[in-house]
Amino acid sequence: MTLIANLMGVALVLAFVIVAVSQIMAMVRLWIGPNSGDRILALDTMVINAIGLIILLGIYQGTRIYFEATLIIAMLGFVSTVALARFVLRGDVIE
Repeated sequence: MTLIANLMGVALVLAFVIVAVSQIMAMVRLWIGPNSGDRILALDTMVINAIGLIILLGIYQGTRIYFEATLIIAMLGFVSTVALARFVLRGDVIE
């Protein structure tokens, strides 16, 4: 039983590190992105990485409240990505 718990702990720490590195790489792409399309994609990737970090935190702490919070963040991330892409393409969000 303790071996499985240790392996789960190692896997969670490894997942935290990998998602955190991915978040940093997305921030770098946001900073040096040559055009606005790359920056929009980096922001969307950062939202997905943030959702992954919150899910991992929920698994680590053993609570379910984080999963509901990630659903709200996912909806806001999708809507904001669509709005930003529409603004870049057309110049306004609402027609």
